[in-house]
Amino acid sequence: MRLAAALLALGLVLALPLPAAERTAAARDAADRLDIGLTGTGALIEGTVVPAAPGASATVVVLGGLSGNDASVAVVRGALRSYRRVTRRRRAFELIVIPLANRDGAPLQFPPQGTAYRDHPESYALWRWIGIRAPDLVLIAGRDEAGLAQALSSQAVAEVGRIPARDGFASGELSAISREPLAPSEAHREIDRRLARTPLDLARELAPEFGHDFSEPIYINAIALIAQLRLGHTGEVERLVEPYVNGARNSLERPSSLVFAGHLLFGELAKRTGDPRYTARVVAAADFGFEADGRMKEAMPFHNGFSDSLFMGTDILVQAGALTGERRYFDMAARHIAFMQKLDLRPDGLYRHHPGTDVAWGRGNAFAAIGYALALADFPADHPAFPRLLRAYRSLMARLLAFQEPDGTWRNVIDTPGAYREFSATAMIAFAMRRGIERGWLSRRRYEPAVERAWRAVLARVGPHGRLVNVCESTARASTLQDYLDRAALLGPDPRGGAMALLLATELAGLK
Repeated sequence: MRLAAALLALGLVLALPLPAAERTAAARDAADRLDIGLTGTGALIEGTVVPAAPGASATVVVLGGLSGNDASVAVVRGALRSYRRVTRRRRAFELIVIPLANRDGAPLQFPPQGTAYRDHPESYALWRWIGIRAPDLVLIAGRDEAGLAQALSSQAVAEVGRIPARDGFASGELSAISREPLAPSEAHREIDRRLARTPLDLARELAPEFGHDFSEPIYINAIALIAQLRLGHTGEVERLVEPYVNGARNSLERPSSLVFAGHLLFGELAKRTGDPRYTARVVAAADFGFEADGRMKEAMPFHNGFSDSLFMGTDILVQAGALTGERRYFDMAARHIAFMQKLDLRPDGLYRHHPGTDVAWGRGNAFAAIGYALALADFPADHPAFPRLLRAYRSLMARLLAFQEPDGTWRNVIDTPGAYREFSATAMIAFAMRRGIERGWLSRRRYEPAVERAWRAVLARVGPHGRLVNVCESTARASTLQDYLDRAALLGPDPRGGAMALLLATELAGLK
């Protein structure tokens, strides 16, 4: 009883409103807090940003605690307090501090080796975050036994560029740095170059790297080739698909949900050329949704319970309905969506990846997002299911908007702070939102800033020759949150991420 009374009293105290000054400080701290990543034990690695004077573009990062919770942590926190006291108009650079970069005292390795972020998670979190943030100077307090400063100064960090760094940071050093202009780091210059690209620039840069293969008629290849069609390369795409329409190969020899979505390419070709052979391939895939006597199945086959099928099983049916005018395909699409919603729609409006887990996997939700966006584009507005599908799409967009990170990304697990920022989901969700804005399904005022943030995040993570940062590897059936957090974050060329970036770039460029 005494414990219960004490807890009640504590709750009442905590519920009392804070004084105005404390409320302001708390709000400021929340707005300035940065989520760097997760430690091996699942703890957050946190940072704080102090904005620079308007017009100042330099960034300095100060880290402590690389060896654990030692004296360097207090040094960094002291530097934060001091710099915050400087009037903003006199701040020569943006300051980011990470006081306790390695709270578990785990072994660090720079550049990190192994599988990101499963191996050396602290090292990967720091290395890739620093690379994309691209500061002009990194200062390390305390011991740097892992050689972070040397690695930052000599390596292209996360394939972005080198960053000047040194250890031995001491109190008062920031004042001296403020007196001299900081030259942009190599990484800073590279990020500026990436961000200056237009959607058409990026599409043309990615086009030589992705969308030249249809040996497997699956969605990854199809999405990239649809983008190639938008860029006007119809003849090249037709040559790749010709074996499937002249009888040399059967596009449905090994049917699967990935293959159903791969047939969307045939639908895009049918729209552009009017060639009935392409329509026939779409219909052949969509007809898997019906029994031999024409009755609708419970759902499109091969869904395996995955939320991915909201895209892979739905849109081929809608495309068949749009090309043939037969309403039964729209009926079946609505039936399939309702079936998948029962399996995977969580009470909070996000989608679990499959019924065996409750994890809101990033690309699993992104598949649902583009599935709705593409379906609604061709779904008859007078169909009884259209209002329900539109509500489902808007609901998902609103939930995803709430989980977008300040840097424009979505995480590999949407609702888990510290999960890595994932490239393909960010591109896919941005595409779905852009489609909704352009079709009038979403508020431009509310969603366009989110698309712009996501686009900048995509730009920053696309390097030369289609080398991408943090694309989640192929993900089949996993069960625990840790399973999803441990999915490899790929660095380099990836056809899945490249296809989705091409799709977004051509959408933003207004190419159809």
